Amino acid sequence: MMYPNLLAPLLLALALVLALLVLVAARQPVSRRLAFRQLARRRTEAALVIGGSVLGTAIIIGALVVGDTLNFSVRQEAYRTLGPVDERVIAPPGPAGRTVAERLSALSGDPDVDGVLDARATQASGVSRPDGRTVAEPRVLAWQLDFGEASRFGAPGGDSGLAGPNPKPGQVVINTPLAQSLRVGAGEPVTLYLFGAPHTYRVERVVPEQGLAGVGLGGRLNRDAFLAPGTLDAAARAAGTEPRTVVLVSNRGGVEGGNALTAQVTADIRQVLGPLAGQATIDTPKQTVLRDAKQAGDSLGALFLMIGSFSIIAGALLLVNIFVMLGEERKAQMGMVRAIGMTRSRLVGSFTLEGASYALLSALPGVAIGVAVGWGVAVVAAEIFQGWSVGGSSIRIAFDVTPTSILNGTAMGLLIAFAAILGTSMRISRFNIIAAIRDVPAAPGDRPRRRLLVVCSVLSVLFALAAVPAVARSQADATYLMPALAVAFATPALTRVMPRHAATTLVAGAVLAWTLLAPVVRPGIFDTPSMSVYVIQGALAAFSAVVLIGNNQRTLLRPVRRLLERPSESGLAARLAVAYPLAKRFRTGATLVMYTLIVFVLVLLTEISGILKAGVDGVVTDATAGYSLRLDYNPQVAGDRLAAELRDGPSAAGISAVTPLLNATGRASDPGHRSTRPLDIAAVGVPDGAITGITFRERLSGLADDPAVWRALATDPRYVVVDGFFGSTGGPAGDYYDPGDTLTVTDPRTGRSEQKVIAGVLSNGMVFYPGTGATSTTYPVVMGEQSMRRVFGAQAQNASALVSTRPGTSPDALATQLQGEQLSSSLVATPIASEIRHQFDSSTAFFRLMQGFLALGLGVGITGLGVVMVRAVRERRRTIGILRALGFRARTVRRSFLWESAFVAAEGIVLGSLLGVLTTWLMYRNSAAFEGLEGGFPVEWTSILGLAAATFAASLLATVGPARRAAAIRPARAVRVAD
Repeated sequence: MMYPNLLAPLLLALALVLALLVLVAARQPVSRRLAFRQLARRRTEAALVIGGSVLGTAIIIGALVVGDTLNFSVRQEAYRTLGPVDERVIAPPGPAGRTVAERLSALSGDPDVDGVLDARATQASGVSRPDGRTVAEPRVLAWQLDFGEASRFGAPGGDSGLAGPNPKPGQVVINTPLAQSLRVGAGEPVTLYLFGAPHTYRVERVVPEQGLAGVGLGGRLNRDAFLAPGTLDAAARAAGTEPRTVVLVSNRGGVEGGNALTAQVTADIRQVLGPLAGQATIDTPKQTVLRDAKQAGDSLGALFLMIGSFSIIAGALLLVNIFVMLGEERKAQMGMVRAIGMTRSRLVGSFTLEGASYALLSALPGVAIGVAVGWGVAVVAAEIFQGWSVGGSSIRIAFDVTPTSILNGTAMGLLIAFAAILGTSMRISRFNIIAAIRDVPAAPGDRPRRRLLVVCSVLSVLFALAAVPAVARSQADATYLMPALAVAFATPALTRVMPRHAATTLVAGAVLAWTLLAPVVRPGIFDTPSMSVYVIQGALAAFSAVVLIGNNQRTLLRPVRRLLERPSESGLAARLAVAYPLAKRFRTGATLVMYTLIVFVLVLLTEISGILKAGVDGVVTDATAGYSLRLDYNPQVAGDRLAAELRDGPSAAGISAVTPLLNATGRASDPGHRSTRPLDIAAVGVPDGAITGITFRERLSGLADDPAVWRALATDPRYVVVDGFFGSTGGPAGDYYDPGDTLTVTDPRTGRSEQKVIAGVLSNGMVFYPGTGATSTTYPVVMGEQSMRRVFGAQAQNASALVSTRPGTSPDALATQLQGEQLSSSLVATPIASEIRHQFDSSTAFFRLMQGFLALGLGVGITGLGVVMVRAVRERRRTIGILRALGFRARTVRRSFLWESAFVAAEGIVLGSLLGVLTTWLMYRNSAAFEGLEGGFPVEWTSILGLAAATFAASLLATVGPARRAAAIRPARAVRVAD
């Protein structure tokens, strides 16, 4: 569920607001009757306001549902690959492993434990021949366990995932992923390579991937084969070795409930094992999976909520615009009721009740549309995440929605709508009663009131003082907000010493300049996983730019003055088209902000996607550095001999170099100090002098070039290198650590720890990530062989290698060939360049998904323009009638309305596009998130022009109806006093 901690405060705030509204309705019957009469009388207006509220609520709920879906999808990994398994103890082969299993059997009497299951496992590969064609799968886990004990494993009555009789000798039970990979079913033969030797079995049955039937040793997707008791032991003896001992422990409670006892049970395991705890790896996979689920759901949900925030702001502005227009239309009516004694507070109460009714009526359809939007995003995201898979091991998206998110989204939507309506009601209730009754515009005062001047000046000073430490520390949100607010609140004071127009222009220009230049002055402000900084940046840029443009519209129109002043029908239509936007500055400004905000973010996403595509070649070069393939294999079978076999084997003609790597699993502290918990790492040991070409984006002072960093790793065991995503929490990568910072690397089996110094940050560390579907929160730490063996001892084994191909050799074809040749070693070959390009393609698709989600906000902006034009027809009815009576043709009126919407839409599109391109360029030049992308800064003209054309066309379509209605007004009816 998304933001469960916000549920109580949001519901409490909503309850208080609703209670106040009920109180106002009960104690102010006149205000209540005025509000509900307008609701019943103006049904078209009610539909427009409800539509704006519906979209705002739908966007919020859609973002929260996306978070629910991601959270639920990752949590399903616990059900698929773990089930009742909470702890996993992996012991080395041999007598030590058997002793570990014997000691852990004593945990059966622990009140916190409801199951201990002893199993044997080994990495294997499989071959089948469906329809006479050979199908191979190098990623197989072969298990030996007792099905009777497995069926009783876990809570009584619970489903462990494995049940039924043990397979008989010569038979095997396989799970669904392995059956699909080998294209076999029950009764068909399959050959498994166990410890390097082939063994043929008949598939006894296929079991669903659930719980123990999907269990693994750290992957998201496990292709499991369950053999008859004693089969794995016999195959190991024939090969002169022993299988690995794996003891699975289930805590009291359900699949997720048992996680609460993990710390206590882990301590009990260590106590039972005693000195043997240093020879075994004690994993807590359930805790890791559930933590990753929360992190993934929260981060991606926050990302979509950030993208949706711009649409939410646009929706709130639509409500504000509609109510301002309603207030202007009812100005005379409000003046009359104020003249006969209604207080300003009761008038505010009447408008607020009316708006609250619209918001409440929009809640239910908003929830329905929001859930549908979340479902649509989940469907598309499922395809995208499949593209990010490693060996098919990706997050499997399953749609989910929780009552908490529905309540949170509904409460947020209603509270935002109520706040917008209340603020607007207070604004429109301030008017001159005489001017309102006469329906003439009130002249604004040139000087601010004394109380406003004092309050704003004090706030300006306070925000200016708060801005100094915020900017000095590069506090993301405050760096943008504090200086901008300090300048904005200085406006009343500035109007005392300069004209209002000049003061407003100066303030808006200063805020816009700071918003654009803040990343230049303080580039560290983007080193945060929080998404709020991007919302603040976008909102400040859009609002300040619109105020600046709106305040200087006449100056901007000077180059086209001759066109506007032409003595022709077209010139007249053009003058009418710009007259009302210039006269109604607040209305025009609100509509412009809607357009500017959404187009700004759409262009921003388009440009970031373009930067990624332009930089892919550079990333591939940095990541590969001459290496074409990463190989992952079973060290128990291949060991140290694989490199020699590759150099002398059938594929040797296509291979120019093989660099074996040492591998071990470990834990490390976070050098960026974002978390106090240890991080899971894939420790990688590189042979001395074998790697010199892989590049770094940052190096330790004193290391002159990239080869010097690799030499330092070989000569000094203190040094390690990491990549820019080490310890990433799901937000922007940022720059949380630098060369010279330290981290502590620990072997979880022995507890041996060493403090290491970061000698360099890799430009791209893709070649060092495990290629066999390990969890996405396992980060590589690269060190020299000497350092590797010092920390991890015997656990450090040759389990992967980097391969360089000769000119003319296809890495993809060679990968397939090597996997066939080394099937007995469970070799998985990953073409590095192809994998990186595939990942970039998926990233581009993800940006498109976010753009599609943001398109809802563009719909809000277009709807807002349509609403303004609908209201404009009603508001100008008499004016249009007089113009028609004077001889203006219907097509001139229609053309003026279409040109008016075109003027506003074009201005918003151009402004949003310019801000989007400029902001992305400044981020590209100054943000650490773009380090390592060396393809330059492309301006995606085709995509931007396509977006602009589509938006412009949709805006004109939204105006066609009101324009036709305006042209159809009959002069005789329109000039009557009665409505």
